[in-house]
Amino acid sequence: MRTTISLNEHLSNQVRRAATARKLSVSAFIAKVLDDALKQRAPSEPPAFRLVTTSGTRVRPSFDLDRPRSVDAEEDETRFGLTR
Repeated sequence: MRTTISLNEHLSNQVRRAATARKLSVSAFIAKVLDDALKQRAPSEPPAFRLVTTSGTRVRPSFDLDRPRSVDAEEDETRFGLTR
């Protein structure tokens, strides 16, 4: 595919020098640089979600999971020996 791009003189000279140093044509050099840049920025898949659970007994009947603060309060009472 043929595409026309506009580069300022400074950038154009840098591209020509870099292409010459790598013994590539300007077109091949630009294609390689763009290909490398796009590969680096390609989105990677997020790591798979892994649910970690613990073994143990079921939720105690006294826990009201719709009221999480009551769960915290009961755990604190159990841990620190406090009563209401």
